[in-house]
Amino acid sequence: MDRLECDRMFAAVIDTGSFAAAAKRLGTSTGQASKLVSRLEKELGVQLIMRTTRALGLSEVGRAYYERIKGIIEEFDALDASVRNASGAPSGRLRITAPVTFGTTQLAPVLISFAAAFPDIQLDVSFSDRLINLVDEGFDAAIRIGQPADSSLIAKKLCAVRIVLVASPAYLEIRQSPATPSELADHHCIVDTNFNDPLSWRFKSGDRHQTIAAEVRSRLHFSNAEACLAAADAGLGIARVPSFVAGTSLRAGSVRTVLSQFEDEPRGLYAVYPPARHLALKVRVLVDFLADAFRGQPAWDNGWT
Repeated sequence: MDRLECDRMFAAVIDTGSFAAAAKRLGTSTGQASKLVSRLEKELGVQLIMRTTRALGLSEVGRAYYERIKGIIEEFDALDASVRNASGAPSGRLRITAPVTFGTTQLAPVLISFAAAFPDIQLDVSFSDRLINLVDEGFDAAIRIGQPADSSLIAKKLCAVRIVLVASPAYLEIRQSPATPSELADHHCIVDTNFNDPLSWRFKSGDRHQTIAAEVRSRLHFSNAEACLAAADAGLGIARVPSFVAGTSLRAGSVRTVLSQFEDEPRGLYAVYPPARHLALKVRVLVDFLADAFRGQPAWDNGWT
């Protein structure tokens, strides 16, 4: 197992491009990562990695070794997963990534229940709005909103996520609610820069047969949906936010929906994970648990729609 640990670290260093990134992927220190690779080189009697102050490079023998050992590690992991699956006891470290706002407001309580249900699984969760490469950065699964762009990943749809426009009653009393998307040009709009198209808001046409876009202008830009909602709640304009962010405020009446008859098609909430010959039981039970937790109409849409 010590030799496998060294081999695994060597492959991770090449995959990620640095000792620090490899150490983070495998849950250890940079110093330990360097020691494991040095131990492997000493045991083999060759230099696998050419180290400079600026970059890492493979020696010729290092490249040949990497190409062979990568497949061996994958075979070992597949065998390990198949045996663990057969044992019926999900265990091991499970690394998950999810968007910040959804992760902290909706996913965390579900994962806490999951951790209680599966005490042998070590849960390692990273909340980030950065699009993480699961394979390169060593994650087992991700939660993503919107159709995953990477077709090499397996995606399991969990539920629908609505995107709604909201404003406070005080703002709407002064400015009046827009009747059509084109009237947004005359309103103060609050922009969430996490959207791929932050200044182009999409809607369904009145007959629901096509998608239309309204270009908006704004003096308020936030890279966070909760901040956008807070600004709308304060009467500063109209915000476009996911319904899981706005649900509590909508139920309380501190904001109201705007242009709901033109609401765009909802995005999907997906659990995504890399393909594998034998899907690890820890990933399988996670996906099943999430699918059960988010089945049907999401709880955040209850009480106001």
